[in-house]
This record gives sequence, structure tokens and C-alpha cells, in this order.
Amino acid sequence: MEDLGENLKLMVKIFRRECHRVLRSERTTIHGADGMLMLLQLAMAEVSKQHAGEFKVALSDVLMAWKHLLLDKLHLPPPDFARSENYELILEAYESSLKRSNAVDLVDILSMYEQLRLVDSDPGEPVSPIQMFEFLSGNTEVSELPDSSVPSTPSRASRPSQVKLAVRRVFCSYLSLLVNAKNDMALALTLNVPDRALGRRAFTDAKHAAHDGSTSLFLAVTSFVRAVQLGGKGYAPPESDPLRKHVKGLSDYVQFLDDLEEILGEVPDPSACGGRLVGAVRALLVKGRGGGDGVCVAAEETAKELKETIRQLQASGADGRSGTGISPARPRAHAVNHCTALGGRDTVKLLMALLDQEALAAPCRNKAELLSEDQPVLSGEEGTCVLGLFRSPEVSTGSSPEPLKSRVQTRLDLLKPKAKVGGIRSQFACTYEDEDEPLSRVLEFPRQAPEHLNTPTGPEENTYAESSSTSSECPNKEQSAVRRRGGAAALGPRSGNVRDGGASAGEQTVARAQQRKGNKRKQADSSDQHGGAENEPPQKKPLARVSVKMPGKRAGGKAASKKKLIAGQGTLTGFFRV
Repeated sequence: MEDLGENLKLMVKIFRRECHRVLRSERTTIHGADGMLMLLQLAMAEVSKQHAGEFKVALSDVLMAWKHLLLDKLHLPPPDFARSENYELILEAYESSLKRSNAVDLVDILSMYEQLRLVDSDPGEPVSPIQMFEFLSGNTEVSELPDSSVPSTPSRASRPSQVKLAVRRVFCSYLSLLVNAKNDMALALTLNVPDRALGRRAFTDAKHAAHDGSTSLFLAVTSFVRAVQLGGKGYAPPESDPLRKHVKGLSDYVQFLDDLEEILGEVPDPSACGGRLVGAVRALLVKGRGGGDGVCVAAEETAKELKETIRQLQASGADGRSGTGISPARPRAHAVNHCTALGGRDTVKLLMALLDQEALAAPCRNKAELLSEDQPVLSGEEGTCVLGLFRSPEVSTGSSPEPLKSRVQTRLDLLKPKAKVGGIRSQFACTYEDEDEPLSRVLEFPRQAPEHLNTPTGPEENTYAESSSTSSECPNKEQSAVRRRGGAAALGPRSGNVRDGGASAGEQTVARAQQRKGNKRKQADSSDQHGGAENEPPQKKPLARVSVKMPGKRAGGKAASKKKLIAGQGTLTGFFRV
């Protein structure tokens, strides 16, 4: 086991020295066994989302695909069981995620070793494909244990070690972002650790922004925060940007990484700078926690171990000072400030050596603890499960969605104001109560005339007497109407139409009928006095004819003229003479 470990370290050292010959970026990071398995799980879940509609995958399917992946990449005979469905798409998604994250795995390093080694000084193949398969599968660590591909149930005794492994991954992820800003898994493990109110919804919004901009998650988040900080009409993101809801948490996250970048550029000694970076991450994790908290204890132990490892790497010259001089972040000749461009180079090389050593660590024995969504809660209410973070909050049910036209029409129907349609009252409506108050009661309008108008006084008494006599003359019509009113009164007042208390419904109905008849009689009398209907114009009265006897020559005329004239006869006589 010791020889295999030393050979793996030699292989990675040669790759790091000569990687500029085969890779475009010198800050390429390496995924170990655990990182490769987590990436494979994400690739399988993505393929399942495209074909089955659900972003999830069974643990047994991941372990089967894991063996096929290792044997195929190492060019070894395949296992005796069949490949999983859509295996070619899964392999393509896995390689694509590695390329997008500017990372490689240990199998890729073994494949590139023949191109990178120097024939004279470097040894031949230090690790065989079979040894690499046994190491990545976890079979070379302890031979007595059964195959590690069989998942076991997490127990309470393994919880402290699981918390420590999760905290160690968070430390290495923060340091990895200083080396490789395209590492999406590192951002997923650190975005909400400690709690910044950046849960699955915030991570999904950041993932969509990165997809739309064809960039990494870290660069998408950083670009958004920089645009908010610059402000102004031409720089600020629009109000419709989903990341607007997470400005505070994203700003805190970017600000902490800016603080780490300042430490990286200010401290010239690589060992001291690495120790300060680890101390800053430890202070962030233990802030607000008690001394007996599990995360706090794991953070203290992990920080101490990483500081010791950095000191040993610096002492052994693993940062590459004795190599060819090729190192990450090499400044260009036309750099404006050459000294500033050189700042932090040695520390970045030291951090890369630290991350390479972490990638060569033995794989996790319990694959269920590594891949299960039941991860330890380091902050907030959710665990640090990568699969749970990459899953969108809206989980598909598997059924086809409703057509867009139907959804739009349903939404318009909900927003359209609905007019209240009054129902038709039946003949039995008097036996039910109205649900709403009648309009006359809400507006407090009087339903009947005041009592002084209903009581006949003066000349209206005769009218009432005449109406009563008329009703006695026509007993058939009036009495039948009274019987109907009386029957309605016997049934009781209809809801919402009669006030409680006072006169009964029958008496008020008779009084209103008599009042209407009196008003009609008054109108008829007034129309007779004016000589006709009220709508016809008044006619002039004809003048009375007056016969006037002219005085004649007959006898007795003088006697007739001597008679006394009536009043106005003389005027009329004079009128006719003219």
C-alpha cells in the first residue's frame, strides 16, 4: 500500500509539472475517488431528468455504472453484468462536467502519463490499470473487508467521522475556488456554509444564470454581485433578475472570497499565507457556535491538520520550486504591474499540492454516507448534499404539463371580474332566508310611506269611504285580491322585504292599496275640474248667446223699451251695434 501511495504521488507530481503541454489551463484541479463518484451521480441524475423527468437516481445504479466507468476508462474487461440504461449518455455527461469544471480525474492522469513523462529521468508506468482500479474501488486498503460497493446503513457511531469528512470537504472547496474558479462542485459545497440564507432556490437561480451566460457558477455569482456594487443605470441588473432576491447572501459569499484573495496577495510567505487562509475558513465555520458543537470540534481539528500538511509540503519543496519553473498564474510579459502579478504564485502552487494530496486520499468506505441525501447539517436546515442542491425545487410528477394555451386561458378566467347574478326567486322563497342583506336595508331606504301619509285626514276620508263603497260594489275583484294578500300575510313576511315588528303584512298591503286608489281618485277629480284628462290642453268655454230685440214700430215698443235692463245688457247691446 505504501508503494502504491508513493507511485501515485510521483505520477501526480509529473502531471503537475508537465500539464501545460496537454492542457490549456495550468490551474486544472484533480478529482479523487470520492469526487469522481459524486460527479457520476450528478451525471446520471441529469440524464434521468432528460429522459424520465426526475432528477434522481438509485444508489445501486450509481455503483453499477461506477464499475463500468472505471473499467472502460482503464481499458479493462467489462464486468459480468449488463450496463445501465443510457450508459453512453451518462459517460458523455460525466466527461462534459469534468471539462466544464476545468478538472480531470485520476484515470485521466494515468492515461496522459505516457505523453508527459521524460524518457531519461522519469520512470516507466508507476501504477498499472489494475492497481488504479483496485485503489479507486477501495479494495486495496484492507483485504479482509467485503467489496465496498455494497452500501451499508449509516450508524450513529459513524456520524462524528461523517461530520468531519463533510467539514474537510468544505475547507478544501474554499481553497479550491482560489485555484480554480470553474469548480462548480466546490461552489455547491460552500455557497450556504455557514448559513447565508442561500438554499436550494438560490442555488437553482445561480445555476440558471450560469447556464444562460455559458459560464461557471462562481463567475455567474461574482458577475452579478459586481454589477450590483457598480450600480448605475447601465450596470445594475434588471429588477426581474431572479438573483435579486438573494443579493445579501451572495454579496456576503463573494465578500468572504475577496478577503481570501487579499490574504493570498498580501502575505509573501506561502506557508504563512496558507495557514492564514485555513484560519480564516475555521473562524467562519466556528462563528456563533459553542465549544462542544460537533461542527466546531471538527473545524478545529481539520484546521490543525491542514496547517501541518501545508508546513510539511513547504519544507519538502512540493510546491515545485525545484522543478522547471512552470507554475499556475504565470504573469505575462506585458503585465502592467509585474510585482502584483507575481503576488500569490507560490501560495497557489502550494495550495494545488495540498489539493492533489487530498485527491489521493483513500476513498470513502461507506458509499451510502457519501452519496445519500441524509448528509450532516453544517448550517441552516439542509445538509450539504450535492445531489439535493442541483435538483430544482419544482420536482416533476412525471405527467405531461398542461398546454400553454390552456394555462393562459385558465389564468385569464381567474383574473376576469365576475358579475353577481341574482337568482330567480321561486314561489316558496318566503320560507328561506336571504344570504345577503337586501339593498334597501344596506342603504337604509324606507320601504313604506310615513304613517302621517297613510292615515287619511280631511277630504281623504271621503275618498277612503268612496273606495270602500266601490270595493263593496265590486266584491268579486277586490275580495279576491284581499284574499290573496291575506294568504300571503298568513304565510308570514318574506325575507328581506318586511321589517320585523310594527303592523302585519296584510294590513300594510291593504293600506298601500287604499292609498294608491285615493291618489287615483284625486287625479280623476282634478282632471274633471280642469275639463279633461291631465295630458289634454284646457279648452275655452263657449260664449253664451244673448238675444236682443230691436225696438220696432209696433205698438207696445215704447212699453218694452221702458223695461229695466239686466246687468251687462247695455254693454252687449253697444257691442252688437258696432
